[in-house]
Amino acid sequence: MALIDLPLLMKDHVRGKRSPVTCALKCGNQCALGPCNHSDNPTFRDIVSSAISRRTLLGGTTAAIAIGVAGTQGALAAPAGPAPAAPAPALAPGGTPLDFTAIESVAADVDEFTVPEGFAWHPVIRWGDPLFSDAPEFDWERQSVAAQQRQFGYNNDFVEIQEIPGSDGLRAVMFVNHEYTNENIMFPPGTSAEDMIEIGMAAHGLSVVELERESREAPYRYVVDAELNRRFTVEDDFEMDGPAAGSELLATVEDPAGRFVKGTLNNCAGGLTPWGTILSGEENFHQYFVTPGSERDQRYGMGSRPTQRGWETRHPRFDTRTEGYENEANRFGWIVEVDPWDPTSTPKKHSALGRFKHEGANVRLTEDGRVVAYSGDDEVFDYLYKFVSRETYVEGDRAHNMTLLSEGDLYVAAFTATSAQEIDGSGDLPSDGAFDGGGTWLPLVEDGESKVEGMSVEEVLVFTRLAADAVGATKMDRPEDVEPSPTTGLVYVALTKNSDRGGAGEAPADEMNPRSKNRDGHVIEMDELGDPTGTSFGWRILLLCGDPEQIDTTYFAGFPADQVSPISCPDNLAFDSVGNLWISTDGQPGSIGRNDGLFRVTLEGEARGRVEQFLAVPRDAETCGPVIHDQDRTAFVAVQHPGENGDYGAHTSFFPDFDGTGPKPAVVQVLPVATEPEHPFTDMGPGHEHYESVLWAHGHGIVRGWKEPDGTSTFRPLQPVQRDAMAAFLYRLAGSPEVDLPRSEPFRDVRKGQEHYTEIIWAYQMGITTGWADRTFRPTAPITRDAMAAFVYRYAGSPEAPQPTQRPFGDVPLSSAYAKEIAWLQREGITKGWWDGTYRPLSPMHRDATAAFLERLHAEQGITFRSLGG
Repeated sequence: MALIDLPLLMKDHVRGKRSPVTCALKCGNQCALGPCNHSDNPTFRDIVSSAISRRTLLGGTTAAIAIGVAGTQGALAAPAGPAPAAPAPALAPGGTPLDFTAIESVAADVDEFTVPEGFAWHPVIRWGDPLFSDAPEFDWERQSVAAQQRQFGYNNDFVEIQEIPGSDGLRAVMFVNHEYTNENIMFPPGTSAEDMIEIGMAAHGLSVVELERESREAPYRYVVDAELNRRFTVEDDFEMDGPAAGSELLATVEDPAGRFVKGTLNNCAGGLTPWGTILSGEENFHQYFVTPGSERDQRYGMGSRPTQRGWETRHPRFDTRTEGYENEANRFGWIVEVDPWDPTSTPKKHSALGRFKHEGANVRLTEDGRVVAYSGDDEVFDYLYKFVSRETYVEGDRAHNMTLLSEGDLYVAAFTATSAQEIDGSGDLPSDGAFDGGGTWLPLVEDGESKVEGMSVEEVLVFTRLAADAVGATKMDRPEDVEPSPTTGLVYVALTKNSDRGGAGEAPADEMNPRSKNRDGHVIEMDELGDPTGTSFGWRILLLCGDPEQIDTTYFAGFPADQVSPISCPDNLAFDSVGNLWISTDGQPGSIGRNDGLFRVTLEGEARGRVEQFLAVPRDAETCGPVIHDQDRTAFVAVQHPGENGDYGAHTSFFPDFDGTGPKPAVVQVLPVATEPEHPFTDMGPGHEHYESVLWAHGHGIVRGWKEPDGTSTFRPLQPVQRDAMAAFLYRLAGSPEVDLPRSEPFRDVRKGQEHYTEIIWAYQMGITTGWADRTFRPTAPITRDAMAAFVYRYAGSPEAPQPTQRPFGDVPLSSAYAKEIAWLQREGITKGWWDGTYRPLSPMHRDATAAFLERLHAEQGITFRSLGG
């Protein structure tokens, strides 16, 4: 049975199989309580296009709206109508290496993670995994606050993965939001209400986790005790930033200055900045607070009713009726900036971007260097926002760039239409062949001044929804992720759904939101008309989502509806390296009866509008993330609230371990199935000495071959190994760690820019090589077998080893400079010498023998960098 008394207010109101548990725990039954936006802002039907025609919108052109950005290959003309059915192009769209055959949609009662043929999925990290060695392994029966604060949090939503510089792609840092908790499936019977509250609070927040992998073809695994690992919870400090920081509207008894907030709540999606920080959106914060229920409170969905989780029963700051905490709720609903590269940094809440239910924020740089950030207010009938920085980006000045979101102009979107008179709520395509129009970014704050009559700058930023109401913003169908394309500059907006559209007393359908009771959502494509800092834009609908077999009013940019994967409730957006759009969904079980998934949408060429499903998540789960690294043929998603409709002991999902214990949210990587290695080199094959070792070293990214003029690859097994290459082999074997480059060079013959410079510096700094007495390294000289023994011995940490009392090999006298190191290699089984009992210490190391030495060291003996000392 459930352990918390969930007020499932949506139980009798959800459409299809939409989970009332999601309604209760994710957004606090907001739909059951009705839309928060009761403003009288004009709808498209009221505007009736404002007499705007295609001619006036586009400055005289009579063509269909052309959405283009300076620097693109011409404008994209809206299709005049459905294209004739034709076979889809055979190549992956845009030439992306991530090619796949789309999966069939998966029924909503299937508890499986489904991927295309030829691919496999791997959990990277799951709820409860310890990030630090002082945290216990997860135990369902022994959960605690202290453990959860050092373990990976619950419900993972936004994910970002950045490769660590200098790691050759083998190490990365991952950032994850922990949006909310599902107490009904987290805690065993007998767990006290107090423990559920405190552990649940600790499971919210953020995580920063280092990852590593053996090669680009191998899955990532997370690293315990890594330098960058970090957990943020509701007890950590977050600094208020921007014009509202220090305002009386943010002051509390614990923070009378209004500058430091305890924690972050309900973090949903996010974005990556050009300077490597993360933007995280505080979304449904309303559900954690009890308030007096003022007009301002109600506009944000808050009131005097008790909350689902009951945090206010133990922490008075979550009841704003408590003296001294009247403004506590005002301290949530912001965009949070986190520096994952500095584990000592304090995250900032940027007041300049306004306070509402931020899905996330995504940024772009303009030609003049300013930063533009887009954000959707994730609620039915709410708005789309844009921020333009005052200052400009400075290449290489990270400290300055981290201030760019502190000051600037804030706008909200007002849309206009071209075919408003034809919109009847059915979703039928207008006679001109497109849902499209123009619009204006209405200023809320500009040049440091409020543009909203009767509201100060601080009031506009703290009560942004009311400010947007006042200027007449356009009501949208749950604007969630907003992503500018890195290849074209066009801006894409996910509008997840709005079952209230066209209902009694609610805004009717319009060209921007053309379906009444919009259960499936849609995606908008916007054009900033050459200037992302400007106030005019064009738009058109890219997708009207749904299952074409269930409804007739789907639209896929003119692509034949019988050739697409059914898709519903678009949520998060991402792009691959060639500009294809990827969409993760949230709500398909309730709309079309299928598990949520990840989909690729072609944006260019004859297949524009084609939707292909890449994966499906298990039963009751939502697809979040996503991260697309198509150059590595891999994608990552966050699987949120699997099995949410179950109860503890009566689970509906057992993802990701499927061990019968219960479901855990997890971050998952999908990549091609590992295959037995072909013969990668034409000059080596089965039967050659050390061939298996060469395959091992090559497969782990330690050694590489040569590409010959005829296109074949060779290994050159008997070629001597140069000293610089030996440094590179050991550096890669160690995981390609980050290197602090010196101000002055240790060797006269090693300079920045030459091959293997970083690897040589690393080997020197780690004491693996000392070079020669004349301060040379002699990088292109062959490394001799005795020097290689010294390199490997030092790599292992210079373990304690006795001075040999007899020759390890017939040609290695006890007086030899490296007799101890060679004897150690022999004892460890790393070297066997030659058939005649010699070692040949002054002979050069061959490439095939080096691969054999390294495989015996690492794979057979389990000796890693400094594992035996150092």
